[in-house]
Amino acid sequence: MDRDYAQPLDVPALAREALMSTGHFARSFRAAYGETPYSYLMTRRVERAKALLRRGDLSVTEVCFAVGCTSLGSFSTRFTQLVGESPSAYRARDHDHGAAIPACIAKIHTRPVRNGEASAAPQP
Repeated sequence: MDRDYAQPLDVPALAREALMSTGHFARSFRAAYGETPYSYLMTRRVERAKALLRRGDLSVTEVCFAVGCTSLGSFSTRFTQLVGESPSAYRARDHDHGAAIPACIAKIHTRPVRNGEASAAPQP
């Protein structure tokens, strides 16, 4: 999912790859990652969308489709839930202050996290 975030999510196909039933796969995924496969995929999509919006050369609609979303309304709603501001507002903001930060570090600090999900993640 991390690499193919722009592809449609097919939980039954993922479950077959893992040699599990769909229900068992979904429960196991949630236990391991603290969120459903769909929620995880949307977090990856929003994470990538943030990077594309920071560049500023694509419209919000273009970013929406580039990350694999098919509905601008659903994308905007999920983005706003995870980031705390609309994609348009995020795109319009000045992002030059982070230009000197290596991408791997920026990714860690800009990863969208839902409220309450950090506490729902399994503890080692």
